[in-house]
Amino acid sequence: MKTISYKKIWRIAWPIIVGGIAQNVINVTDTAFLGRLGEIELGASALGGVFYLAIIMLGYGLGIGTQIIVARLEGEDKSGRIGRVMEHSFIALLITAVLMFFIIKIFSGGLFSSIIKSENVFHASVEFISYRSWGIVFAYINIGFGAFYIGTSRTRIITWSTLVMAAVNVFLDYALIFGNLGFPEMGLKGAAIASVAAEILVSVYFCFYTFFYTDIKKYRIFEFHAFDLPVAKRVFFISGPVMLQNFLSLFAWFGFFALVENLGERELAISNIVRSVYVILMIPIWGFAAASNTLVSFLIGRRHGHEVLPVVYKTSALCFLLVLAFVIPAMLFPVEILMIYTTDAGLIAQSLPVLRVVSGSVICFAFAMVFYNAVSGTGKTGIALIMELFVVGFYFLAAYLMVIVFRLPVAVVWTVEFLYAGCLLILSWLYLKFGNWQEK
Repeated sequence: MKTISYKKIWRIAWPIIVGGIAQNVINVTDTAFLGRLGEIELGASALGGVFYLAIIMLGYGLGIGTQIIVARLEGEDKSGRIGRVMEHSFIALLITAVLMFFIIKIFSGGLFSSIIKSENVFHASVEFISYRSWGIVFAYINIGFGAFYIGTSRTRIITWSTLVMAAVNVFLDYALIFGNLGFPEMGLKGAAIASVAAEILVSVYFCFYTFFYTDIKKYRIFEFHAFDLPVAKRVFFISGPVMLQNFLSLFAWFGFFALVENLGERELAISNIVRSVYVILMIPIWGFAAASNTLVSFLIGRRHGHEVLPVVYKTSALCFLLVLAFVIPAMLFPVEILMIYTTDAGLIAQSLPVLRVVSGSVICFAFAMVFYNAVSGTGKTGIALIMELFVVGFYFLAAYLMVIVFRLPVAVVWTVEFLYAGCLLILSWLYLKFGNWQEK
């Protein structure tokens, strides 16, 4: 087997990146529309949205575990076993989704009331999450399909599915938030309903594509095999640590926004605007991180472990170059970018320092996320979880000290992103270089 080329890495990553651009049209339009409603709506969508994303990341962790196994089976030329893995993964995803739905309904109000200082932001956040939670089952279904297509390196479908999601969400945001085109004016809850509808339609799209345009016989998908305990154990053994890791990572970000809310409603609004830009800057990173995960697992399946680090270096180099293409416009035209979200000159001026901070931290993440996902790709997801626990603990402690103890400006508080990325990169590189991941 030839060493994996830059072209091969790019071929896996670029459809995910394009899909990420489409996905973030949702994020941009939500924030831009809600920015016209007011700072309370912006803050509520930030807290409610990050909380929902933290719940989604549990399912995403299960998807990553499935993706690792699927890529490994592809590398071992055992495609016929993939269907059995996917069936068990979908069952686990659906059970988890239903459980998470009821947890949100029962506990989110109490959680929000205990950490949100502003009464207005609290009520708006509860309203947002009560509507947004109805999409969780469909979001988990989409995660399962995504794991299959990324694991088999057929990532173009990810692009098309997110284009569908973006188009539906933008249309319904325009219609439901302000009551355009004969629709009722629903404000914040209109944004939540638009996102739910988009997730449902993407699930339908994935099902249609899989049944009519995928070689079901090759992968033996949806043959409805009997329950297989070894397969289920393998899925959970690989996925369990990733589920916890992803949940901890995003829940820490939710905690970060809850801390920022203690600085004031305006600081929270600033952080939500910059968060929207930040996620856009991260788009290339998610694509190359997914490619790193898949390629590492594939190489180990082929018993080419000696090629892992060279491929990770190549992937991180490509990621860095593309991230620069995203960061440079953000540094050259920050005011113009922020004006997409708000016309408040004061809010724009106060957001500029934060935008500069996150633009720098994204460059660190270009390397950190590629290396960290490579650790997960080795199958040593327990090690990855330990890394995440350490880094998240350090991150949240630093954020707590900056906000609660020292009451530092919001731009300074956002520098904890450098801390997070730096620690994650160092630990991941050390493990890939000196760890025992090549042991059976």
